[in-house]
Amino acid sequence: MKRLILIILLGILNSKASFSQKTFIESSGDILQIGIPAIAFGSTLLIKADDKPHWQFVKAFGTSFVVTHALKRIINKKRPDGGLHSFPSGHTSAAFTGAAFIQKRYGWKYGVPAYLLASYVGYSRVYADRHDIYDVAAGAAIGIIASYLFTKPYKKNNAIFLSGTFNKNNILLSLNYSL
Repeated sequence: MKRLILIILLGILNSKASFSQKTFIESSGDILQIGIPAIAFGSTLLIKADDKPHWQFVKAFGTSFVVTHALKRIINKKRPDGGLHSFPSGHTSAAFTGAAFIQKRYGWKYGVPAYLLASYVGYSRVYADRHDIYDVAAGAAIGIIASYLFTKPYKKNNAIFLSGTFNKNNILLSLNYSL
């Protein structure tokens, strides 16, 4: 898993991203919003499992993408820099979909770094004046919820995962450790 992450990250960082007109923070956020989901999907192809994890990822990412872009068109909130379709942040949604998939599938050992990188993507969008904190928070929530709907923990390794249910009167969160 570590080797896969390193190979994918080096490939992405070696890509021909345009750093000339963008700041390093904005460009690295652009790269990571692709890299985190790529690592999540790549892991499903390299780690053998019987529960079809690649389809779990495709359903999570597809749901996140459709919900994010539908809301962008329906709400049509102005961006801080004057552009259109600010709410929710698509970069953040994609990054958090990948991070939540990694965390739910493989546990917090890999989830914490993935969430930190996804948070950096959100920060980069606010820093670049493309979104405000509400856009980023909504994108993160969409990505996490979409991944939690479709992702099953990988049972070969011990894993800690968070799950929850809610209705109009109650919220129940549980922290589980699987052997």
